[in-house]
Amino acid sequence: RMRACRETKRTHWLCRLFHEARGLIAFFHNSTPTNGERMPELSPDQFSLVYNMFSLTIAAMFGTFVFFVLAKENIAVKYRPAIVVSGLVVLIAGYHYFRIFQSWDEAYTIGENGMYVATGVPFNDAYRYVDWLLTVPLLLVELIVVLALPREKSMDLLGRLVIASVLMIALGYPGEVSDSGSTQAIFFVLSFIPFVYILRTLWKELAVEIEHETGRVKELVEQTRMVLLVTWMFYPIAYLFNIAGGTADAEIGIQVGYTIADIAAKCGYGVMVYFIAREKTLVDSAPASAKAAAAKA
Repeated sequence: RMRACRETKRTHWLCRLFHEARGLIAFFHNSTPTNGERMPELSPDQFSLVYNMFSLTIAAMFGTFVFFVLAKENIAVKYRPAIVVSGLVVLIAGYHYFRIFQSWDEAYTIGENGMYVATGVPFNDAYRYVDWLLTVPLLLVELIVVLALPREKSMDLLGRLVIASVLMIALGYPGEVSDSGSTQAIFFVLSFIPFVYILRTLWKELAVEIEHETGRVKELVEQTRMVLLVTWMFYPIAYLFNIAGGTADAEIGIQVGYTIADIAAKCGYGVMVYFIAREKTLVDSAPASAKAAAAKA
């Protein structure tokens, strides 16, 4: 009866989180995109830079998805869910970047002076926030799954991190679409609080995990911890361009900054998770004597 009670509470918590996430997705989809008339005038080089970065990101996401699908069989069943989640992350991101790519192309046209000017069709940045709302919690899931933490610890950690990630994204969006510098700054600070909490929590958990690992796995977890920190720091930097927005350079900084961050945090980070899973698979399948030698190394 106690176990059934715990399962009921867990199911209730997941259902509540699902409904809240669904509500936020609907909010992002129904919100007003960036007004096309406020889009800054861009030179052909500036427009093409963003256009090509979106194209690169689409190729990177779908290419990484194919890699995960083909490489999944190299991973032990115990760690395979992490690779499945990694594939799901880049698939979702690839779709949303395709929509962002289309929206960017529709938002601009070549003017009589040879510059790219707004068509009046809104550029929909909400696609990016819907993507983050889905993929950021999944990024946290793939790391925790590949670390093979105890079930109770995993559930507790995921619960705290997923709630923090939803808060981070939900608090960041109002500042992203606002024209007021003070509003942008306020929501930047508010969203930065759960951002720091997530990084601090993962940093501490990975430090504990590093102490439990040996050999090549230990090195990979250490490297992944640095990749996690460096790639996530791109996001607040890109957001700061939004606060200084209204100019062509600021718009380029926002779009290029976010695309670089997403490629690194989803494709690069996912590949690191794959390497950890692959190395753990090799260690688990190795003879006892080989494991002992690796532990001494």
